[in-house]
Amino acid sequence: MSLTVTTWSLEQTAPTDLLPAAAPEGDDVRIIRAEVPSPEFSRFLYASVGGDIHWTDRLSLSYAQWQEELAKPGVETWVAYDKGTPAGYVELAAQEGGVVEIVYFGLIPAFRGRRIGGHLLSYGVRRAWDLAERWPELTPTKRVWLHTCSKDGEHAMDNYLRRGFKLFDTKIEQEPDVPTPGPWQGA
Repeated sequence: MSLTVTTWSLEQTAPTDLLPAAAPEGDDVRIIRAEVPSPEFSRFLYASVGGDIHWTDRLSLSYAQWQEELAKPGVETWVAYDKGTPAGYVELAAQEGGVVEIVYFGLIPAFRGRRIGGHLLSYGVRRAWDLAERWPELTPTKRVWLHTCSKDGEHAMDNYLRRGFKLFDTKIEQEPDVPTPGPWQGA
């Protein structure tokens, strides 16, 4: 079995492109950088956020491969916590020439629909634009980009467009329909 998947690539080319979302009112949402590369924690976030939307590309990575990815200069994981509980994350990765990719972004299903996503994305985009301030060996950011696809959450594309991202590429491909790691029924 296979799925037809549309993948959209979006970008910002200046920090002023960002149209930030307001922080959710009344919630105790904090966004903190996970400064110590932790394959266990990153795999937990990846599987928890992407389990119901077919994120499977990293599940076959070994511990050493996760560690290698997370230890690269300019790779950062920023985690949103709601009252101390991980709610979602954004992973940034520096690329050559001042380009930063938002490699992964999303919320654990129980935290979707609570206005945390726009806030977390806004915060992550700001951190992408100032990445070289924390990694002096990197070229200052000139472009921030990401991709989303038809398997992602129903509000993903709208959130990216509302934050000021512009579409620059669209691809349609067949992908294998593989089982996902969860979440379990009813989660």
